[in-house]
Amino acid sequence: MDYTDLYINGEWRKTDDRFDVINPATEEVLASVASADIADADAALDAAEKAMADWAARTPRERSEVLRKAWELMTAKLDHFAHLITLENGKAGTDAKGEATYAAEFFRWFAEEAVRADGLITHAPSSGARIVVQHKPAGLAVLVTPWNYPAAMGTRKIAPALAAGCGVIIKPASETPLTMLALMPILEEAGVPPGLVNVLPSRRTGALVDHMLHDPRVRVVSFTGSTGVGRKLLKGAADQVLKPAMELGGNAPVVIFEDADMDTAIEGTMLAKMRNLGEACTAANRIYVHADIAEAFTKRLAERMSALKVGDGTDPSVDVGPLVNADTRDKVAAFVADAVAKGAKVECGGDVPRGKGYFYPPTVLSNVSEDADCVHDEIFGPVAAIQTFTDQEDVIRRANDTEYGLVAYVFSENFKRALQVCERLDYGMVGLNRGLVSDPAAPFGGTKQSGLGREGGHEGMLEFMETQYISADW
Repeated sequence: MDYTDLYINGEWRKTDDRFDVINPATEEVLASVASADIADADAALDAAEKAMADWAARTPRERSEVLRKAWELMTAKLDHFAHLITLENGKAGTDAKGEATYAAEFFRWFAEEAVRADGLITHAPSSGARIVVQHKPAGLAVLVTPWNYPAAMGTRKIAPALAAGCGVIIKPASETPLTMLALMPILEEAGVPPGLVNVLPSRRTGALVDHMLHDPRVRVVSFTGSTGVGRKLLKGAADQVLKPAMELGGNAPVVIFEDADMDTAIEGTMLAKMRNLGEACTAANRIYVHADIAEAFTKRLAERMSALKVGDGTDPSVDVGPLVNADTRDKVAAFVADAVAKGAKVECGGDVPRGKGYFYPPTVLSNVSEDADCVHDEIFGPVAAIQTFTDQEDVIRRANDTEYGLVAYVFSENFKRALQVCERLDYGMVGLNRGLVSDPAAPFGGTKQSGLGREGGHEGMLEFMETQYISADW
């Protein structure tokens, strides 16, 4: 069965209004998907409200077992989900399999966290009253997910919300709704009751989400995406004083000191830059290499990047698939052209290939100017922009000189210095001698304009809970 309709109250709902999902490797239509309107949103809210009353009353262990079952069922179908991710998102098969595995793991992690919403009982020092603190489900949650991780960004929100006892309405990105829709039969089989999870693809995202944020039953909004859209959602959330969980844009610096292990630095930079083709808020955006090793590092990185095979991600031999759409590809090309015009040298790549598909080759730029556009904005593509430094204080200043604060990466064999630098970087996460920070067991999130709240770890479940304090005598 093709899951291309709205999913409301455990049922598939057809609509006359539909939109096409495009395969970015071939530019062909993959599917025609139902587009939700305001009436559909109201139906989903009604269903979630009703289902949540029973779900929140279940014991934490009961909720935990359902999430554990969801992990088992999704894990058994990783290849299926990976193929679907590749078709609608474009990423290479191995990358898509990695995302599917990562996505499933959120169900297992929050199955374990569901039974650990620990409270507190203590004495008030002055009055002697008992202080009883507990965590309760916050209420209905609206989840807005991006196109770059069509499975993982959904499960990273659904799993903690269900663990906390909340009902949810998901608005997946219009470019990649198929993966999230295909997850619903898994949740059904795992025992998620009808109405607790609803999926509303729509090409009228702004109006649909704004309507739900102004429904008094909604108490949480969780969004992953650009800082610009996040600001708009925060303004809408302010009218209802909703709990916001915002994972927004990034401009990740990579700082490679002269004493870094070259192999570790190359592998870490490749992972930080090329995971998901660079279409990630965690992607390496500004690569600062100490001048003493910059020439050798640049040569080796260009060799590695140019050796990657570009093509349709369904081909097992392909390393790099297409970008998600033409606008993204053209934006990446514009970043490269701007950097070259301002003095950058193309070490490999740099040209848009002819033919079908939104492909852009892995590209390395050296001698990138501080005023290049790619230094100040997310590239969101397979372009490594290299700059050099000689002074530690200077590179810390340059790394922090951005409105974003999601993730940074540091490579050095001097552990004392590396930790000191990490502590001075104004980022919510730092990868030290590794190019990957995402982990279901860790609190994912940033500082400054990169968002509010955390996803993953124990903190991820608390985003969907309210803390209640009872002052008692007994």
